[in-house]
Amino acid sequence: MSLLRHTLRVRTFTGNLHASAPFHGLLVHRYFSGSISAKQTQNLGLAMNGHGDLNNSHAGRAAIRLAADPAYSYQSLAIGSDKDDVGIREQYRPFLFNGSPSTDDWISELELSTAIKMVQSEILDRGLDRLRILVLYGSLRSRSYSRLLAYEAARILFRLGCDVRVFDPAGLPQKDDVQHCHPKVQELRELSKWSDGHVWISPEQHGNLTGIFKQQIDWIPLSSGSVRPTQGRTLAIAQVSGGSQSFNAVNSLRILGRWMRMFAIPNQSSVPKAYTQFTSEPEGSRMLASSNRDRLVDCMEELVKYTIVMRPHFDLFGDRFSEREERRAKETKGEVGK
Repeated sequence: MSLLRHTLRVRTFTGNLHASAPFHGLLVHRYFSGSISAKQTQNLGLAMNGHGDLNNSHAGRAAIRLAADPAYSYQSLAIGSDKDDVGIREQYRPFLFNGSPSTDDWISELELSTAIKMVQSEILDRGLDRLRILVLYGSLRSRSYSRLLAYEAARILFRLGCDVRVFDPAGLPQKDDVQHCHPKVQELRELSKWSDGHVWISPEQHGNLTGIFKQQIDWIPLSSGSVRPTQGRTLAIAQVSGGSQSFNAVNSLRILGRWMRMFAIPNQSSVPKAYTQFTSEPEGSRMLASSNRDRLVDCMEELVKYTIVMRPHFDLFGDRFSEREERRAKETKGEVGK
């Protein structure tokens, strides 16, 4: 009987407020913070969604659908061979076909108007440096699927106008405390300093990322004097698996990115059964059409957008109270010691 009186009282209360109170949904939610049955909810006139939850879509932000701009949809902002550095192109752009981007493959047919328009207006039209993206992969196999995926990611970024450089981990020594001056170590560190963002792609082996990949990150210091090779950079992550889809490697990559003080984009790519996802070597080892390929495009497009927004503010994001206090303490100590 008490439940019936309670129900009638609240139905009258909410009914009187329904037409006039803008916070009707909030009032009902506050009044019924406890657990109530679906039948009781229906009796109270509260809408439910298909999952048995209260329909609170009124509290959400309306999604805005951006219309594709035909003027930019299939445009390429890739660096032309006549404007590119020959040495850089030969060493760091092995993903190009015969030294040039292909104009008849699947990447050239992608509708990328929002990202291309953003790059054009925010970077190229302003005469700013192109986005500088470093790509790392985690396998030395002759047919490495993480390398093949890295090349496809690099091709997408290259079409979006990025200065893309892929680091070859072959020859990088085991991490120790004596080989900091090794040419491959210095090369990797300089590339990270040069970059605005990274793409990390690792195979998943024995349930996690590979030692080849982790070794590259271990050689990049959090700080080198006053320079921080990774802090504030944006990061896109992906993995390849020999079996069913897994997310162990990308989860570990995301943790690594956090420890390196990088901003990992929300999206990520996990490619299962990678040996089925690419054409044969004579056919170019290209990624086949699938939802996995579409997700890779999503990630690269998202990386470009986030990097454009964040690059002008890298110094701001790297400013920390604790470090300011540490510098102030050192300065004060120096003055006292004089």
